[in-house]
Amino acid sequence: MNKDKIISVALRTIELETKAVNGLKAFIDADFVKAVSLINETGGRLVISGIGKSAVIAQKIVATLNSTGTASVFMHAADAIHGDLGMIQANDIVLVISKSGNSPEIKVLAPLVKSFGNTLIAMVGNIESFLAANSDIVLNTTVEQEACPINLAPTSSTTAQMVMGDALAVCLMELKGFNSSDFAKYHPGGTLGKQLYLRVNEIAANNARPKILPSAAIREVIVVMTQSRLGAAVVVNETDNILGIITDGDLRRMLEKADSFDKLQAKDIMSSHPKTIAAEMLAVNALEEMRAHNISQLIVEDNGVYAGLIHLHDLVKEGII
Repeated sequence: MNKDKIISVALRTIELETKAVNGLKAFIDADFVKAVSLINETGGRLVISGIGKSAVIAQKIVATLNSTGTASVFMHAADAIHGDLGMIQANDIVLVISKSGNSPEIKVLAPLVKSFGNTLIAMVGNIESFLAANSDIVLNTTVEQEACPINLAPTSSTTAQMVMGDALAVCLMELKGFNSSDFAKYHPGGTLGKQLYLRVNEIAANNARPKILPSAAIREVIVVMTQSRLGAAVVVNETDNILGIITDGDLRRMLEKADSFDKLQAKDIMSSHPKTIAAEMLAVNALEEMRAHNISQLIVEDNGVYAGLIHLHDLVKEGII
């Protein structure tokens, strides 16, 4: 294929899958509401099963639900009928995902689930199928056409399944009042977690606390800044109340303007209205402040008292950026 043909095929794929997703709007009905309500109210888990590509989608939906507060487990349809049915507990709800709803494994699985007395939800692309007929609730994910050029490989259909699963997850989040603090509990690692729980004082605690009195000589200022390696020193009074800050930029401006700095003191070159951030604030808030004011460090304060410095490099190191 030439360049234009490749682009044309890609655009056609996107258009067909977009059409499939838009078609789901007509299927958000009473059964969808019933499914969300039952899953939210159950004292058990949501067991999600499928075979082939639908099994892959089932695993993704399980991961999304678990990370957003809905206890879920994956059960492969083929393994289910060879022993894994034992994972289904009395209060569990079972969701089976299938495009056709007529595969051999599904025909065996559905009646078994029903015989256990568990509620069976079908997410199916054929509402006339065996699975749909033997389920308590049907989530319709019918698509007109696969994006596959021979209309066989699951493409539009698996996209529709994934989006329907996301719709379930988001509705359940709303019902549970799931918020960013809850999200942080389930995502303690990586950038997402750190953005939601890592606080400014936890980072500042690992840094030096360069500080000087307003009467300090410039030589002392330079020594303190060099020792801390944070590119700044905070000017405080005897009780550590914040008076100002001196940065590398302040030193450069001093050198440009002054013929001699022997008689200059810290108070003569400090910025008297420094940007600060409360110690209990999230580190991601510190990043927002730095970006908003185009600065590379913030003074950390605790009720107006100097508590440390946080630098842009700290946020890079922690993966906040």
